[in-house]
Amino acid sequence: MIKLDGVILPIDTDFENLKSEIMKTIEPKDSIVSVQLYRKSVDARGSTPHFCCSVLLEVKNENEFLKLNKSAKVFKYTPYVFKKAERIPANRPVVVGFGPAGMFAGLTLARAGMRPIVIERGRDVDTRTADIKKFFSGEELNNNSNIQFGEGGAGTFSDGKLNTGIKDARVRTVLETFVEFGADREILIEAKPHIGTDILRGIVKNIREEIISLGGEVIFNTCLEKIIERDGRVKSVIASGREIETENLFLCIGHSARDTFSSLKESGFEMCRKPFAVGVRIEHLQSDINRALYGKFANHKNLHAADYKLAVHLKSGRGVYTFCMCPGGEVVNASSEQGGLVTNGMSYNARAGVNANSALLVGVAPEDVPGSDVLAGIEFQREIEMRAYKLAGGSMPVCSVGYFLGKEKNKIGRVKPTVKPEYELADISRLFPDFITDLLKSGIMLMDKKIKGFADSEAILTAPETRSSCPVRILRREDMQSVSISGVYPCGEGAGYAGGIVSSAVDGIKAAEKIINI
Repeated sequence: MIKLDGVILPIDTDFENLKSEIMKTIEPKDSIVSVQLYRKSVDARGSTPHFCCSVLLEVKNENEFLKLNKSAKVFKYTPYVFKKAERIPANRPVVVGFGPAGMFAGLTLARAGMRPIVIERGRDVDTRTADIKKFFSGEELNNNSNIQFGEGGAGTFSDGKLNTGIKDARVRTVLETFVEFGADREILIEAKPHIGTDILRGIVKNIREEIISLGGEVIFNTCLEKIIERDGRVKSVIASGREIETENLFLCIGHSARDTFSSLKESGFEMCRKPFAVGVRIEHLQSDINRALYGKFANHKNLHAADYKLAVHLKSGRGVYTFCMCPGGEVVNASSEQGGLVTNGMSYNARAGVNANSALLVGVAPEDVPGSDVLAGIEFQREIEMRAYKLAGGSMPVCSVGYFLGKEKNKIGRVKPTVKPEYELADISRLFPDFITDLLKSGIMLMDKKIKGFADSEAILTAPETRSSCPVRILRREDMQSVSISGVYPCGEGAGYAGGIVSSAVDGIKAAEKIINI
């Protein structure tokens, strides 16, 4: 197949007749056998939105075609293929955590014939969903079964957003795998694909069942307690009192496994502090965002609920940016510890909610955090979360943008908070160090210049957003093994090497490949 990038098409394009559109720009025209849409994004800049696309071409003579169409936008496309193991270790590989990195490490190992054992501290996705529903109804938080912990990881109860900035052939494989297990084929085409929390829950269960059908195990309610090594190499792990012998251990622990980070530190694992981010969730009416970005085309049949990704830089050199924007979504209490509050965004597949929400974040450098302890960033997060709990008496603290900017009293206007289970009007500026509060205020005003109405006084802020990334990195070598113990592969977002569902999944695949290719 040949991949052609940079194809510009009008907003009214009939994608059922895509071949005729492509033949207008390709020579020789009779060389094209078929055309398949590979990726589609909306460019809303200017007065008229249009599509920027990539397509896959089946042509009669690929080599001749490439000679005639020499361009950086035309190249041969080679899909990724899951590999079979050349050698099966004496002891089965163990995967810790069943979020994106753990799921795809486990699936890759299972398809290679290596029968992995996956342990997950939380519960299966159905039980986890029931626990979260109870929490949203006012029952007590379950520390191991919540928005952060359980089958599928934190991303299962988010927007299921699948866009990523990494360039890797495995990205497409991750998307194709999601389609294989129940996602709509649209995620292969949309430049900013998403699955939605409602669909993603079934997909992670299907991936689990595939791993089991190939001889693997997935064990819930099981927490890593200790890693046992001999002569500098992993020998076994203790998990909820059970010893499991293994030569290869994949640490896919996620960004919120704070007790596991403490245990690794005590065991002498080399880790370092890394930049992370702290901020709030901002909610607008989705209809306002649609109009701001699409103008008179806001209700066009070929356009979905509008989304955005913004970043601004201040004279101080610091930046403010949006993250994990959820069109037509809602804000949720994503706490995982008693006495602390965390917010996050979530969307269903249809993205049909009244509000749009996004994280609004300020970068926090290691030098911004007091103390020298490698886990100081975690304590920084925790202190903000506990302050939020006290500020609003256990409810989620919210305020209007107008109040946050010092323009008016704190009140609810056109934009109604969607946060579950409860919220309380509060002065959220009291939660953060001054530099974070000041940067958030400046960032909102600068973003208003990019999207008219972003600083709408009636927009709603919910705090705090503290778990967008991990403040710790577990150091590893070029072969992805821990610098402390051979045979241990730290990977994914929690290990500090990814930032989102797809990049975490890719990191899990790459780590699994290291033992498949031995």
